[in-house]
Amino acid sequence: MTETLHDRVLAALRAVAHPARGDVLGAGLVRDLAVSDAGEVSFTFLLGRDDPATLVRQVRKAVEGVPGVEPPARIQVTDPGGPAPATHGPPAAAGAAGAAATAGAAGTAAGGMELPHLGRIIAVSSGKGGVGKTTVAVNLAVALAEAGHRVGMMDADIYGPNVPRMMGVFERPMRQDQRIIPLEAYGVKLMSLGFLLERDAPVIWRGPIIMKVIQQFLHDVAWGELDYLIVDLPPGTGDAQLSLAQSTKVTAALIVTTPQVVAIGDALRGAKMFEKVGVPVAGIVENMSGFTCGHCGEHTDLFLSGGGQRLADELGVPLLGKIPLQPGLPDDADLGRPIVLAQPGSPAATALRDVAQRVVVAAAGMEVSLPTVSG
Repeated sequence: MTETLHDRVLAALRAVAHPARGDVLGAGLVRDLAVSDAGEVSFTFLLGRDDPATLVRQVRKAVEGVPGVEPPARIQVTDPGGPAPATHGPPAAAGAAGAAATAGAAGTAAGGMELPHLGRIIAVSSGKGGVGKTTVAVNLAVALAEAGHRVGMMDADIYGPNVPRMMGVFERPMRQDQRIIPLEAYGVKLMSLGFLLERDAPVIWRGPIIMKVIQQFLHDVAWGELDYLIVDLPPGTGDAQLSLAQSTKVTAALIVTTPQVVAIGDALRGAKMFEKVGVPVAGIVENMSGFTCGHCGEHTDLFLSGGGQRLADELGVPLLGKIPLQPGLPDDADLGRPIVLAQPGSPAATALRDVAQRVVVAAAGMEVSLPTVSG
């Protein structure tokens, strides 16, 4: 009997192992499989709370690797206990559905569970991209570790995970007793989606899958006992921010901005979002705050000055620091060398260490409140 394309797709699915239940097909995770004569494949994938989110990537890779299949495969991912499926397909469909998922979830935000072993959870966020949020987050984590604290760093920037490159770590983490062992650099334990995906693999995921990944990073990673967990969030006010606030009690948020008016406006919306979901804002960090000469110490404002202070005043929170532009900082970041270690005596490194000290003081007095969100 001639083997059909449908048969080959089934065989590929049987080859994807489930960590606790044999293979994904035998575990009943694949439903409504359809394979057309033109090679188009679609099916529903049931991803439960205890299933690793990386199964979706493995299933997609297996199916699209079958000769005769025309990528992309159309995969609807849904929680067996949840209401709506999440399409894991082309960018246009995923983008529209992701917006709908975020809008629906915003009305039901709830305080997450406490995870005492993670210590104080500090979310580093920004209103827009390109303001140096990850640079601040990475150097904050390294500075805290350098000061003797037990620090973990969770890269929740699902669509642009840059922590691996900035920390110079590219290995794939190991698993032990069904838990992920975080990688480590400069005394900081690390977890990022960038460790689990191919470097050029686009992430086309909707809200439920993003929440799944964040929950897995919080609960299924063997962090050990931490004093601080630094969470690098994507820019804006989307699924990742809401998912984090729903999944655990975040101690405080740190808002990174640049002095320009447009960045300040976006950062203000981001800060208001955290207030909406019951996460206190510890303060503002103004990045790219002019240029301080490393030789003579003269400071020059290259952009409008005072934006970070105006934002802090409007929110009623402190301005935790102003980080000047630093020659060589982008090169060091690309090479996985945080500036606080690569150029420890530079103005930027000094300012970042001061921010770390102020975060310790600010977080010590933070009380996490339950959110008040109308339906």
